[in-house]
Amino acid sequence: MGRVVGVLLLGWVMTMIMSITNGAISRHLMENICMINNKGPYLGIVVPNTYEMNPLLRSSSFVPHPMLPYLDFAGRRFRIGTLESRKVIVVMSGLSMLNAGIATQLLLNLFKIEGVIHFGIAGNANPEFQIGDVAIPHYWAHSGLWNWQRFGDGHDDELAFESNGDYTRKIGYLNFSKYENGTTNNKYSDNLLNNVWYQPEEIFSIDGQPEIRQHAFWVPVDKLYFSLAGKLENMALERCVNSTCLPRPPKVIRVERGVSANVLVDNGAYRDFLNSKFNATPIDMESAGVALVCLQQRTPFIAIRALSDLAGGGSSLSNEASIFSSLAAQNAVNVVLRFITLSFS
Repeated sequence: MGRVVGVLLLGWVMTMIMSITNGAISRHLMENICMINNKGPYLGIVVPNTYEMNPLLRSSSFVPHPMLPYLDFAGRRFRIGTLESRKVIVVMSGLSMLNAGIATQLLLNLFKIEGVIHFGIAGNANPEFQIGDVAIPHYWAHSGLWNWQRFGDGHDDELAFESNGDYTRKIGYLNFSKYENGTTNNKYSDNLLNNVWYQPEEIFSIDGQPEIRQHAFWVPVDKLYFSLAGKLENMALERCVNSTCLPRPPKVIRVERGVSANVLVDNGAYRDFLNSKFNATPIDMESAGVALVCLQQRTPFIAIRALSDLAGGGSSLSNEASIFSSLAAQNAVNVVLRFITLSFS
């Protein structure tokens, strides 16, 4: 009896939601979402921008849904179809951690998603690898959440609000004075910027207690996805843009760590710091946003990033990204397609 009442109550709630035509989700939109989910589950694919997404959509492997090829909501277009015969929903997030997080949250809230693949291009902080290589990190972190320490305090001094549990000194810091070379009257000038301490994100898990925060800095990708990615390491990738070729054929590499922040890094010193401090290979602006949402929602995910430039580590006379971005974007798409074939065959 209780089960019957529960089913009737659920049906009444859905009817009420669908009847609110002037609400956030109209009746027509809700009907389409229900129709899409009845055919699920889907693999969710999150892409930062059209430059990275278009090679995927132009691929012969992508077949749009014949009746409902896309659904627009909240400024996003969710493209429904198949990739390598696998049901997928593709969404462009836009630039930055915020946009990546919002797009991923909408994707997971609206649709029946069994896993998320995030892909695109990235800067390369690791001197062991070259432009064109495709990096698949085991862990991602948001490296742009800081506690900026006042001048005069050092690494042994407590941070503001640290005693409340809001901030920590466990992860480490960047000391700006190490990059200071200014002088005044032939005397060394102190850098008033002092230190910034890297902080973990606050997360609120769907299977935890509401409003009880947890902290996360390094977010692991799905264990099965990362294991399967090992089978990609011998695949052939594009090497040349017209007559300009890379020194060696690019390769797929599983690496330990990648970092994201709302900063486009084109500075050799900071690039080297991120690699030496965090053992980071790809540097981007979105992957950790996707990772943190998937962690909170307990959804498997993996991020695949093709290295398009040296993040400021190259010559100031050239811009590698302007030459090899298209090659890197295509290599990322090729790896994603192969990953889907391996993972869901």
